[in-house]
Amino acid sequence: MDKEKKQDLFAMSILLITSVIWGGGFVATRNGLDHIKPFYLQFLRFSIAFLLLSSIFFKKLKQITKEDLKGGLIVGIFLFTAFSSQTIGLQYTTPSKQAFLTGTNVVMVPFLYWFVFKKKPDIFSYIGVFLSFIGITVLTYEGGVGINLNLGDMLTLLCALLYAAHIVATGHFAKNIDPVILSIIQFGLTAVLSLIFALIFEPVPTVYNKTTVFSVLYLGVFSSCIAFLFQTIGQKYTSSTKTAIILSTESVFGTIFSVILLHDKFTLNMFIGCMLIFISILAVETKFGLKIEPKGETASE
Repeated sequence: MDKEKKQDLFAMSILLITSVIWGGGFVATRNGLDHIKPFYLQFLRFSIAFLLLSSIFFKKLKQITKEDLKGGLIVGIFLFTAFSSQTIGLQYTTPSKQAFLTGTNVVMVPFLYWFVFKKKPDIFSYIGVFLSFIGITVLTYEGGVGINLNLGDMLTLLCALLYAAHIVATGHFAKNIDPVILSIIQFGLTAVLSLIFALIFEPVPTVYNKTTVFSVLYLGVFSSCIAFLFQTIGQKYTSSTKTAIILSTESVFGTIFSVILLHDKFTLNMFIGCMLIFISILAVETKFGLKIEPKGETASE
């Protein structure tokens, strides 16, 4: 196995770990929101991630350049606005409908990348994106959801676009910026902006219990610090389209953790959705064994 393939395999592995962590984040977030409002929860989780990374990699802070700040601030703005639009949108739509609409970021990434960088993905990326999109649709669909878009739906679609932009921006800046520095800057910006909005719009949380504290620590240490750092490192060695598809397995792991920890029912829809997402990953990673050179985006671009 040559160096490029090893790097790609490494990237896929840590991106998959990221999806597992974020899958567990569904349970942690649900428990955390029982006593903490959304913006304060965002402030706490990203403050923990910022302080943890900054303390571990303190020496790297002295090496931050203007280009690092520029990249980190752009990625951080996408991160904050994506989280915020998703949280606000959930007040006006259902969780199941939002899960489906947020999942459309998988479809948006290759087109957004194409629009920004004029790099057309290969046919297998499109196949993978299509199958992943259908998989998320089946996985998260619940009967009785209509097709009319309300304010919450539109905000959720905005969230999906912002998540797609975050993936594309991370993939672009991670090629030339230290992933640790990029993560520290975006965490710090997101924490500051979350605190500002929390102080303006939300009451200060006063009630805590063990479950809430554990949820905040999980979101801060694992879902934010480790997972986003892994995403940034992974995108240094693979494409934005592959990243979007691998990260779409977050829905699969979220379902598994919900079944195990929250005792949700495992349905036929869930099984079919998981299988379709798994096949989408195979399409991108193995190209079904066909020897066709990609014409578009590569990990080195």
